[in-house]
Amino acid sequence: MQIKVLKTEEDYQKALERLNELFDAHPESPEGDEAEILSILIEKYEDEHFPIDAPDPLEAIKFRMEQLNMNKKDLAEVIGYKSRVSEIFNRKRKLTLNMIRNLHHKLNIPYESLIGDY
Repeated sequence: MQIKVLKTEEDYQKALERLNELFDAHPESPEGDEAEILSILIEKYEDEHFPIDAPDPLEAIKFRMEQLNMNKKDLAEVIGYKSRVSEIFNRKRKLTLNMIRNLHHKLNIPYESLIGDY
């Protein structure tokens, strides 16, 4: 087992290939340990080189609505009037603190996803 810090795209690709080879290794084996270390190194490399930005609040709401098969009328029951839903989706009105709380508690959308700029 020769493990090193992933500094280049080539290092990253080799680590992915090796992890693929070790994917079914038993967790309590040397190969399992190697797979765990490689996954940590790969995750660190990906976080640095391929960051994924959080969605804006409206995209988070739309995504959750899609998951729950909700329509705008259903959302109006969570945040208020149907006209407010349209204003929010048309970016004419910002989410209020009360709306954010309701979205978090009733739809389980993380606060972090709801308080960003949009």
